[in-house]
Amino acid sequence: MPEEESQTIMAVDELQAIIQRCQILEEADFKGEDFNLFQVAGQKCLEDGYAAQLLEVIQNEKNKVIIKNMGWNLISPLVRCIFMYKLEDDKREHCLKILDQLAQLCNPKELFLGLLEQIEQTSGEQVCQTVMLLLQPLQIVLLKLQNKKAYSVGLSLAMIMNQLTALPVPYTKQQIQEDKLGLCQCCNAVVDFAKPFVNEVVKNMEKSSEYNEMELKEELLKFCMKSLKYPLLTAQLEQLEGIEEHPFRRFATEIIDILWDIRELIPLVFLHRKGKSPHWENQEFADIEQKNSADSLACLSYLMFVQHFGIDCFPAVFSPSYLLQCNMTHIEVLLKRTEESMLSKGLDLFESCLLRMEDNSLLHQYLEFRDFIDVPQDLVKVMTLCPIEHLRKKSLNILQLFIDKFDAEGKYTLFRCLLKTSNHAGVEGYIIKNIKDQIHLSLTACDNIWFTGHHLISLLDLVLLLPEGAETDLLQNSDRIMASLNLLRYLVIKDCESDNQTGVWTTLAKIEQNFLKPLHVGLNMSKAHYEAEIKNKKENRREAHSSNTVCSLTVSGEKMPAMTTDMQLQVLHSALFTFDLIESVLARVEELIEVKIKAVMDENS
Repeated sequence: MPEEESQTIMAVDELQAIIQRCQILEEADFKGEDFNLFQVAGQKCLEDGYAAQLLEVIQNEKNKVIIKNMGWNLISPLVRCIFMYKLEDDKREHCLKILDQLAQLCNPKELFLGLLEQIEQTSGEQVCQTVMLLLQPLQIVLLKLQNKKAYSVGLSLAMIMNQLTALPVPYTKQQIQEDKLGLCQCCNAVVDFAKPFVNEVVKNMEKSSEYNEMELKEELLKFCMKSLKYPLLTAQLEQLEGIEEHPFRRFATEIIDILWDIRELIPLVFLHRKGKSPHWENQEFADIEQKNSADSLACLSYLMFVQHFGIDCFPAVFSPSYLLQCNMTHIEVLLKRTEESMLSKGLDLFESCLLRMEDNSLLHQYLEFRDFIDVPQDLVKVMTLCPIEHLRKKSLNILQLFIDKFDAEGKYTLFRCLLKTSNHAGVEGYIIKNIKDQIHLSLTACDNIWFTGHHLISLLDLVLLLPEGAETDLLQNSDRIMASLNLLRYLVIKDCESDNQTGVWTTLAKIEQNFLKPLHVGLNMSKAHYEAEIKNKKENRREAHSSNTVCSLTVSGEKMPAMTTDMQLQVLHSALFTFDLIESVLARVEELIEVKIKAVMDENS
């Protein structure tokens, strides 16, 4: 007899011997030794490639009680063997049939724990394969459970999502199409897995408006909240050319549908309901729970108001300003993130809310809400610190959009706030240009008390000054200084001293004291310093007999990268050019002031 055939007989005979011994026992008389022997013999059959014989044993009606009690022990070796065989292999088909039989025949509670254990133990590239393999048997088992069903469904969904969150979310079109780890396919399979339980909740809610079996509903809500944070918060959700059914858009649609079906969609959007959050004695855990919930709700708002998932369910009775107010918390959460996928969602959500509004329609009272002050400051940080150029540009456009939506007093208050908090000369220069535009509008189109008279003078006190007087770093503050000079030049040209609508002529002495004179002194000091530096560099170059000596240079308090002497000279000359530009505009402003004052004196004489 060939050795291989002998091993086959041994493996199957061992299993048959255990089966025959157990067949004559009552269910209550099964011992731990019987379980162990069955597991070892069954595993040997699987590993030696005799799944067909094992399947016959399992399908035999006489063995029903044995399989019910002991079959779940085969899950671990069964999963290993399924992944070992190729797709078209008959042995793999036999293993899959065994898995299906175990789901039908085994004790649901024992099999449930066995299946969860397999999901928990999987890692890396096998996570999605294992989850998708075990979803159907897990669903069959859960539907059979009578006690602690909601808890078991929740535990299953939590375990699955915890395993998936370790995987990177495909972001580019190519990554989504390749779906290398199977995450896109797996996410949608998990939603299909949850559907019978959603239907059960819906059925019970339809039976009674006072549906009290809330546990299952709460577990489904937790699953949706986790799904919003991962993968949807990270995923790219724009329509992609060449992808007929975007897997994450389908997943998002399904999650929104579940929330609608269990009557949680609108409460989540408006009441910021977070479900029954556990009470954590450890504050760190409580903070993590709160952050996760905030991320999920921010993603939900993005899906509804930007991508329009579930928008048909949305009551169309709310004003655009109220919708902006509801979303400011979510926008703030997203703008504080540094990841491109989340930051871009925050900008898109902010833009979408603002585009619904008419210009000048947002009342200044909204600035009494903390979010309306904090969000523009976060926007400024994106404009100045984000390394991604298109997001910096977009944030600037959205800041302008935000300014445009406010009424005059709102614009005035926002300008004051940003001038005090931005700490960035470029941003301050941009705000000053906006102030100039509002003054022009006030003088030419509609009289506005906030950008003329004493209100404007108060605002000009923040604009027409040097932060550190003559010691101010003029190069670093050049954007702000040029914008301030251009504003002053405009005021002097546009507002006659006899009219003095803006109040600039009343406060001219203060402007000269706080701005023009210190600027003169600062320019003289800066030019002298940089001219001395240029002279010093040229002398050093002559002494070194080479223009390729590499050394360091500090400009505006920041150490520049290592440069040759010629490169440093170029930087120093560029700084001098900036000072000359400031000086020429300053001279023009002073000339205009002198001409205006002389004209008034001539009139009065």
